[in-house]
Amino acid sequence: MGKELEGEVGKDYHDPPPSPLFDMAEVTKWSFYRALIAEFVATLLFLYITVLTVIGYKSQSLTDECGGVGILGIAWAFGGMIFILVYCTAGISGGHINPAVTFGLLLARKLSLVRAVLYMVAQCLGAICGVGLVKAFQSAYYDRFGGGANELALGYSKGTGLGAEIIGTFVLVYTVFSATDPKRSARDSHVPVLAPLPIGFAVFMVHLATIPVTGTGINPARSFGAAVIYNNKKAWDDHWMFWVGPFIGAAIAAIYHQYILRAGFVKALGSFRSSSNV
Repeated sequence: MGKELEGEVGKDYHDPPPSPLFDMAEVTKWSFYRALIAEFVATLLFLYITVLTVIGYKSQSLTDECGGVGILGIAWAFGGMIFILVYCTAGISGGHINPAVTFGLLLARKLSLVRAVLYMVAQCLGAICGVGLVKAFQSAYYDRFGGGANELALGYSKGTGLGAEIIGTFVLVYTVFSATDPKRSARDSHVPVLAPLPIGFAVFMVHLATIPVTGTGINPARSFGAAVIYNNKKAWDDHWMFWVGPFIGAAIAAIYHQYILRAGFVKALGSFRSSSNV
C-alpha cells in the first residue's frame, strides 16, 4: 500500500522548469511591479517594527536592567514579523523580504536575474525608508542607542562574526527551500504545513544565537537600511560581513538543497552520461 501510494505521488509530481535567466517579457506585466511594491512595503514594515523594538528595549533597559522585552523579545519581533509578512506577501512576490533569500532562489533558478536584482533594490529601499521612519518618530533615542545598526560585538573576531552570519543565513535559506519545496508538498500533502511558520521560527532561533555576536544580520537589506540612516563609522567598517556572510550562507543552502538533497547533481550527471552514450 505504501509503495503504491508513493508511486501515485511520484506520477503526480513534476519538477517545475527552471526560470529563464533573462526574461524581459515579465517587466511588461503589472504583476511584476506589484511584486516589487510588495517587497518594498514588506521590508519597510519589517525594519520599522524590528528596529523600533531594539531601540525601545535599549532605552527601557538603561534605567531598569529587567525592563523592556529583552533579547528574547527582540528575537520574537524579528521572527514574528517575518512570519506575518511572508504570510501576507507569499502569493504576490514570494515573500522574500531579504536579498540573501532572493540570491539563494536565483541560484536555484526559481526566478530570473532581472526580478532578483530589482527585488534586492526594492528591499534595500524599503529598509532605508523603514529605519528612516524609526528615526523620525524616535529622534531623541535613535542615535543614542545605536540606530538598530548591526555591528560586531566587542571580544569577537571578524572571522567569528562572518561565520555567524554564514551559518545563520544557511539555516534561514535552507528552511525557506524546505518549507516551499513543491515535491515535499506533493509527497506530504496529508500533513498541512504553513510555510511562513518554520521560516519565522528559523529567524527567531538564529536571532537568539547570534544577537550577542553581530546583532544578527542574515538579511543584507536590514543591515544596509540601518547603516545608511545611522551612518556611523563602526557600522560601516563591519558592514561588509553582513553582505558577504549572508550571500555565502544562501549559496551553500541552495547548493545543499538542490544538488544534494534533491539529487540535482546526480540527475545532471545521469543526463550527461546518457547524452555521451548516444
